[in-house]
Amino acid sequence: MQTPYETEVAKRFTIYNSLFLDLPFDHIFRTGTMLPLLATSCTKGFEEGKSPRAIIEGFFNEMMPNNSEKERSDLLFQMIQYVERQVVLFDSIEDAAYEKINDLGGKGSIKALITRAEGDRKKEDLIEKLKTFSVRLTLTAHPTQFYPGNVLGIITDLEDAIRHDDIGRINLLLQQLGKTGFINREKPSPFDEAVSLIWYLENVFYQSISDIMIRLLKSLDQPLHTWENPGLLKIGFWPGGDRDGNPFVTHETTLQVAERLKKWILRCYYRDLRKLRRRLTFKHVEEVMLRVERGIYVTLFEEKPIYNSAEELLGELLTAREALIKYHDGLFLELLDEFILKVRIFGFHFSYMDMRQDSRKHDGLWDELFQIEGNKSWEEDEKDQIDQILSLKSLPKVEKFKDEFHQEMLRSIQSIGTIQDRNGPDALHRYIISNCQSVKHLLEVFQLTKLSLDPDEKGMNLDIVPLFETVDDLAAAPEIMSFLYKLPVYQKHLQHRGNKQTIMLGFSDGTKDGGYLKANWSILRAKEEMTRVSRENGIEVVFFDGRGGPPARGGGNMHNFYASLGERVENAEIQVTIQGQTISANYGKQASCVYNFEQLLSAGLENHLYSDEERNLSESQRVLISELADRGYEAYKEFKNHPKFVPYLEHVTPLKFFGMTNIGSRPLKRGKSDGLKFEDLRAIPFVGSWAQMKQNIPGFYGVGAAISELEEQGRIAELRDLYQRSLFFRTLLGNSMQSLNKCFYPATAYLRENKDYGEFWELMYEEYQRSIAAIKQVAEMEELMRDNPVSRTSISIRERIVLPLITIQQYAIQTMLEEGKDDKTLQKLILRSMFGIINAARNAA
Repeated sequence: MQTPYETEVAKRFTIYNSLFLDLPFDHIFRTGTMLPLLATSCTKGFEEGKSPRAIIEGFFNEMMPNNSEKERSDLLFQMIQYVERQVVLFDSIEDAAYEKINDLGGKGSIKALITRAEGDRKKEDLIEKLKTFSVRLTLTAHPTQFYPGNVLGIITDLEDAIRHDDIGRINLLLQQLGKTGFINREKPSPFDEAVSLIWYLENVFYQSISDIMIRLLKSLDQPLHTWENPGLLKIGFWPGGDRDGNPFVTHETTLQVAERLKKWILRCYYRDLRKLRRRLTFKHVEEVMLRVERGIYVTLFEEKPIYNSAEELLGELLTAREALIKYHDGLFLELLDEFILKVRIFGFHFSYMDMRQDSRKHDGLWDELFQIEGNKSWEEDEKDQIDQILSLKSLPKVEKFKDEFHQEMLRSIQSIGTIQDRNGPDALHRYIISNCQSVKHLLEVFQLTKLSLDPDEKGMNLDIVPLFETVDDLAAAPEIMSFLYKLPVYQKHLQHRGNKQTIMLGFSDGTKDGGYLKANWSILRAKEEMTRVSRENGIEVVFFDGRGGPPARGGGNMHNFYASLGERVENAEIQVTIQGQTISANYGKQASCVYNFEQLLSAGLENHLYSDEERNLSESQRVLISELADRGYEAYKEFKNHPKFVPYLEHVTPLKFFGMTNIGSRPLKRGKSDGLKFEDLRAIPFVGSWAQMKQNIPGFYGVGAAISELEEQGRIAELRDLYQRSLFFRTLLGNSMQSLNKCFYPATAYLRENKDYGEFWELMYEEYQRSIAAIKQVAEMEELMRDNPVSRTSISIRERIVLPLITIQQYAIQTMLEEGKDDKTLQKLILRSMFGIINAARNAA
């Protein structure tokens, strides 16, 4: 019997894929006819142990023996373009079937949670938790989305046509897709990136968040217009404020993005108001609604701000509400209340911007600041350094700084006050410190912002957020926070901020530094310890997780992760970054956005309402996971310190090509040194390079070694019991299975014979095989992801679609390695193949 996925997705793809052959483009028939033959040659060739070069050259010798090198390479480029469009078609088909292959009202939905709470007599507990709980998704500008905006528009329309089985429209849209370029000719600016993501705010999140909130509150019989926690579901926003290593973000960019956000939320309100006013046509009400509509119009299009704050707008709407009840028996009151709730949710800020900068940049700024003040350098002792920072009573004028970057940093801080005045205090209320390693790093920012934004010491509306990333930084974090909580000047600041402290944790750089097991375990332990320290000091801590798309960067199944954290981790809010393909894949459409938002919300609420053995680790389980993490860390550290590790990334993988893709404004690495240093590598190109090679090292390396060591001690039964009883451990291994399922080591097996990298490749391959065998043993599965057949099938089809691209890319890499020289055509093949490979994976970087 066929599953809904096979019927709605796999079969449809086979049918619609045939439409490509009828597209009226040059060479399309030849490309479409030759591509399946190449795919067959790839599958058969790898089964026979052939190298990518042997497969491609053998294919040409058989199919095009008399064609020139140029004609052969032209066909390869045409095949790449063809496969890219197949990936778009498959994405659209999968998105169109979303409601049929996912149970939108099933486990993890708001409906299921309320039903369960009512059945267990926990409805009042649920309502109380909802009054203080929050889920905040932060959209980041990290460049993992390879589709330009015009292609995203086609995908949206194609999905709609597929939903309605409109063959004529599908055919036209495929023709449009064939003529539309998939590559940005120029790098986007930070503002361009912001504009791209605001599209999702306007077209998806505005409707989805409102829909969830309205359904939730109505189901619980809570009044919409007075609900005390309109921030239950929030969207954070990094484009325009994230300065970490991106020299192109300026204070002008920040102000420009904030203005755009305000204008676009007012556009949403204006559209809703026009619809609402068609119902509210009554005396005493209509005149108020006309005034509101006119006020928004003038603010938007005549640039004369009628409403200076969301509170002023709400005041008018509540006046209309009173009149509606008093004079007209509340006719259409529900519609007005729904709109009032939207204004309370989104205010004039639409989303919550963050500012972020690397701690080393602040060090440099303070160095120059001391020189201006007549102090030559830092004190040696950290306590003395802290006294040095806090003793400063005022900042020199910006113009006194010679370093233009330092001038820019100070102007950026000043822009925070401007944005809060224009868009409200929530518009930009956090400053995140990347690479935070000490109390000094946090107080550097605290004092800079305090002297810039709060010279009168009335209290500043800004949270100072440390970002702890490496394994060592995570271990030191509880002590750092304990010191700060006891520091009188910081205590006073926290009191002004409601005794709440946000702390960010970096899954991406944590995994890059410590490997998969160690990073995840270190973050959980750091959260537990910082929860303890915070509770002891009367502080409510909020954890903000810096996650990427794939398991190697903290992605994978996030819902289970947040449901598994247990009582030792503060559960006030769920905060997480989402980016690139994760935005478009999981939140890019109304149905998927609602589904995934509800899953996260339910995970956090269930963790509070239903604390059980599966969510809370026993001491013996902790000891076991800690032992695994340490063993995995040793294996990963040995691998990372291998003399060929960095050279392999630099000279074999497509790492350097990430900087040529024109998908993001940020540089490939931090720092300005010519040589490649591991510590300067950004997590996205790092993880993305392993994904391009179909090796996915950060998603599993060390897992097999750790489990195998315990197996040799006869302790496999302990691990099986842990897998069955602990949701945290089960989620950890489940996400690692996803990474392993996206590997394809036959594509790079030719490296076995390479004199420079043969031994290094063998290390990877051995751990890959060991990890598969070990996880299958622990999970007692005959195949990976047996418990998630939809994801497994999706991955399988996607990997099959891009197998020709993987082969072409490795053919180019192999040829250049073996011939010892760069070739422009081969380099272009590598670059062009990257787009389809990463888009097909949907969360590869």
